[in-house]
Amino acid sequence: MSKRDARAVLNKYGERGVELLRSATPIKTGKTASSWRYEITSSGGDYEIHWLNDNVNNRVNIAILLQYGHGTRQGSYVAGTDYINPVLQKIFEEMADELWREVVQA
Repeated sequence: MSKRDARAVLNKYGERGVELLRSATPIKTGKTASSWRYEITSSGGDYEIHWLNDNVNNRVNIAILLQYGHGTRQGSYVAGTDYINPVLQKIFEEMADELWREVVQA
């Protein structure tokens, strides 16, 4: 599989992951949902895809608070919602299937 083909597949799934993460993110104002993006890095022929959320308030990433929960100033606890892992699991499965088809056809 050529490097160009791998990057094209990763870009496709990067965009798909952003789309799914946006739709799965709990919405209060919509800022966290609209703050998803992805990056692809490469080193020594290996590629990595990273999904990132840029909604940070007081040095705290809001997407992480929504995922894992957090304490409040009033002493209560807001439970997290596992919305990231199901999306990424789906993306990884779809990406692995497509990459495998590319390798087999090569």
